[in-house]
Amino acid sequence: MQELKNYIDQNKQRFLDELLEMLKIPSISADPAYKSDVAKTADVVAESLKKAGCSHVKVYPTKGHPIVYGEHMIDPKFPTILVYGHYDVQPPDPLDLWTSPPFEPVIKKTEKHPDGAIYARGSCDDKGQFYMHIKAFEAMVQHHALTCNVKFMIEGEEEVGSVNLGAFCKENSEMLKCDVVLISDTSILGNDIPSITVGLRGLSYVEVEVAGANKDLHSGVYGGAVANPAQVLCDMIASLKDKNKHITIPGFYDDVEVVSDEERAAMNKAPFDKGTYMHDLGIEATMGENGYTVLEQTSIRPTLEVNGIWGGYIGEGAKTVLPAKAFAKISMRLVPNQKSDKITELFKNYFESMAPPGVNVVVRPHHGGEAAVTPSDTPEYKAAAMAMKQSYGKDPIPVRGGGSIPIVALFEKVLGVKTVLMGFGLDSDDIHSPNEHYGLFNFYKGIETIPYFHKYYKELKTGGK
Repeated sequence: MQELKNYIDQNKQRFLDELLEMLKIPSISADPAYKSDVAKTADVVAESLKKAGCSHVKVYPTKGHPIVYGEHMIDPKFPTILVYGHYDVQPPDPLDLWTSPPFEPVIKKTEKHPDGAIYARGSCDDKGQFYMHIKAFEAMVQHHALTCNVKFMIEGEEEVGSVNLGAFCKENSEMLKCDVVLISDTSILGNDIPSITVGLRGLSYVEVEVAGANKDLHSGVYGGAVANPAQVLCDMIASLKDKNKHITIPGFYDDVEVVSDEERAAMNKAPFDKGTYMHDLGIEATMGENGYTVLEQTSIRPTLEVNGIWGGYIGEGAKTVLPAKAFAKISMRLVPNQKSDKITELFKNYFESMAPPGVNVVVRPHHGGEAAVTPSDTPEYKAAAMAMKQSYGKDPIPVRGGGSIPIVALFEKVLGVKTVLMGFGLDSDDIHSPNEHYGLFNFYKGIETIPYFHKYYKELKTGGK
């Protein structure tokens, strides 16, 4: 493994330069205006797989954005690892909150990243993380150190719900056949506290519209007599939680997994300082569901959050109107046993039934996915734990994450395999927010760690043969 380390050290700058070039492409899957940029990024990913040593690479068109596939099969008797990642990124808005342009990557040193961090949209989520696998694969190929067959599937629609991935997996299940899916799209507890994500929440995402009069109205002439959709929308949203921050939708909690007291106690042994947490976020208090710690609120409990709200005049100065319409985007994070389709239907029925006289309410579902919990007693998890211990010098802590990667449940259903979530970002890396960044330490540590996973996974699966 020393030769691999030497190769990585000798090529660090090239690896970084290649990533920076990819980060310059605004592969925003949610906005049709960037369709050509998304396609361009797919081609860049495909070319990087070819150069790294894949014997077969192909860009597959879908009804949406392309899926890039690559493979390098060395021996059918060896285990096969399928690496999943996504090259699409979130919209960078609001642009005025970025300290540097989102698609002009720069390296900045910070307190948490004294070695420097890459500031750019997609640096951590997920270009920087999936690119670690390509560079680790390159190093293994160059030194004939590949111990497992490797397949790559890098998609361009994760940030909009992976709407075409399910059909692709079903149609190509034989091509994608593997022993484990390996994903780096999660975080660790800290650069000195390695961890492995063993659970993810599901997702239900909707958009709501409240419509009143057939046009904007003068707030002096009509105010006080005609329903104001913006105010109605705010009242309706406020009623979705009670004073204990408990979600009021009937049936919402019916299928929520009950986590044992023992597991809750173990979960809260993870290093966490609430004061530091609040200081880092610039807040004076947390505001979650009563009866649960912050670690529990962000992992084993479902949520309902407004992601965006708009309506009426929001330009400079004043314009006194009652808006004809008001809108909001709302996401619900779900826990094991909750089904996204059921929750979406419960929300839709309840929210539309709440409409007061004088307005019309419509709920439009967007996308969703299921929660997933991965066992920590499998060869897959053990290989990841051994790999992290080798590179970090200490055992990783298993944690449940608060985010959603809906395709984890999809892979288990369609391909019949478990997923290992071996991410290297930090929760403080501002993914989905202005000033997203990814530490150079984390980028290189991932490249260093991944070959160990391949090595230990083969040993565990084949008995060292």
